[in-house]
Amino acid sequence: MPASTKVGLDALLTPENCVVLLIDHQPFQLVNVNSHEPTMVINNVTALAKTAKAYGIPTILTTVNEERGGVIFKQVQAVFPDQKTINRTFINCWEDRRVVEAVKKTGRKKLVMAALWTEMCLAMPAIHAMGDGYDVYVVTDASGGVSPEAHDMAIRRLVAAGAQPITWLALAGELQRDWARTERLGEVAQVLIDHAGASGSALVWETQLLGAPQGKGA
Repeated sequence: MPASTKVGLDALLTPENCVVLLIDHQPFQLVNVNSHEPTMVINNVTALAKTAKAYGIPTILTTVNEERGGVIFKQVQAVFPDQKTINRTFINCWEDRRVVEAVKKTGRKKLVMAALWTEMCLAMPAIHAMGDGYDVYVVTDASGGVSPEAHDMAIRRLVAAGAQPITWLALAGELQRDWARTERLGEVAQVLIDHAGASGSALVWETQLLGAPQGKGA
């Protein structure tokens, strides 16, 4: 019997085995997000983008009808200042061959996704990508739906289809895995300090207590 891709060490995400796909984090999409506080959505997707960059994970940025719905949040674009978004018309971004080819080009089969809205722009491509053989991990707190029910039902649907739900902070811990790995620790610590609320404050307190440098260069 083949090993399940859902459990065991190989089911965990590493900087070498995954690709991040950020979908439609735009003003027009955010305006009707009611499942999460809007500033937290911006905070969390920015933290997710910075985490991916800190670990060197390929990250693909997409928008829908950018000329009407606005460009991607400037906080996310600032993480990848030279990267152009894939602007499309499909609600399901997996129907746009440019998106599929960009993911395929990475050679990675674990696909980390976040989107606005959860019930459409996350659910449809995630289900579609799983049908193409990808292991999908959906970042629930960097996504959002038009109501708590819409978000919740979409995540339930995705889990039933085989997707793995995760939060951005859980993802950061899973990628780090061992605090003895120090090569990216300074960048990661700064992301936590800037975006992880009380966890970031606790990290500052701990580093000061131990006399260790904090943030960049740690």
